[in-house]
Amino acid sequence: MSDPVLSLHGIEKTYNKGLPSEIRVLRDVGLEIMPGEVVALVAPSGAGKSTLLHIAGLLDTPDAGSVRIGGEEMTGLSDRRRTAARRSDVGFVYQFHHLLPEFSALENVALPQRADGVARGEAEARARELLARVGVEARADHRPAQMSGGEQQRVAFCRALANRPRLLLADEPTGNLDPETSDRVFGALMELVRDTGLSALIATHNLELAQRMDRVLRLDAGELAGA
Repeated sequence: MSDPVLSLHGIEKTYNKGLPSEIRVLRDVGLEIMPGEVVALVAPSGAGKSTLLHIAGLLDTPDAGSVRIGGEEMTGLSDRRRTAARRSDVGFVYQFHHLLPEFSALENVALPQRADGVARGEAEARARELLARVGVEARADHRPAQMSGGEQQRVAFCRALANRPRLLLADEPTGNLDPETSDRVFGALMELVRDTGLSALIATHNLELAQRMDRVLRLDAGELAGA
């Protein structure tokens, strides 16, 4: 049996620890995501979903607990090794696209690959392939300001998958879009994730979108249900 792509065990996170204003954000959180599985994370504002995603994606460290990606323990790694693992194993998508405004769509998708040592021609070929998969190949030479919000977010999806990660983490990836565009863009994301066979943990307030995924987890008051 394959190892989970993501495994969290006993995750604890408290801010302002030891102070009167101490906030316990995550309480003994555990979850496993298997290869090819797409999991929804539903949580009210302030429940700790962004903190959980940052810990899962090695952008933050828990106060206690274990983080494994592809069966490899990530807790306690040096900053350099965590950065390398994050760059190769994890793709991120946020509510706002965060594309670099001075670069074209093609360049934005090629840049993570170039940073990982991929030759320019190969990186641009991969970028064009991904842009075509989400239907924005005609925007390859356009800068973000020349694209619609939905197009910008599709480019952000492509950038997140450029280095062929095994895990995609997305924090309200359609939250800034109107309902019709949100539905269309989410469909493009799901198709891209399914085609590439990677695993995903996608935070959303949209229960209709959540039901289109394989499983729904609910985070409330720092505790996870449905894992």
